[in-house]
Amino acid sequence: MISQGEPYVIEYNCRMGDPETEVVMCRIQSDLIELLVATAEERLQDVKIDIDPQTVTTVIAASGGYPGDYEKGKIITGLNTVEDFPDSIIFHSGTGFNDGNVVTNGGRVLAVTSKGMNISDAVNKSNELLKNIYFEGIQYRHDIGFEFKN
Repeated sequence: MISQGEPYVIEYNCRMGDPETEVVMCRIQSDLIELLVATAEERLQDVKIDIDPQTVTTVIAASGGYPGDYEKGKIITGLNTVEDFPDSIIFHSGTGFNDGNVVTNGGRVLAVTSKGMNISDAVNKSNELLKNIYFEGIQYRHDIGFEFKN
């Protein structure tokens, strides 16, 4: 949260499905399993963690009506276009499979995550990819991440 130009942390999200975690995961270049084992064995201080220097952002494609009531089962198209975006990945969060189609199955449907040289570059890459993805009622914000100067 930003108040009077100053950032404040109001919660830490670190579940593997959270958008906050997805951006971190894309920057880790070290072996994740090695890091998790070292953490469990309380020896993380002995492991070198390599981090990609690029900026990573996520834009959520949400169901119409989210965070309130929303419909499920809407067919999602354009997912294969991610192949044309080498700096991007699509995390599925609220999706399902029905009759050979990927469909909506939750409020936060997709997390379109991209690497860039700065916040604007990364968000723009996610937004460009999102132009190719469609499901009935799709919504996402174009202003996320632009509170900060690059």
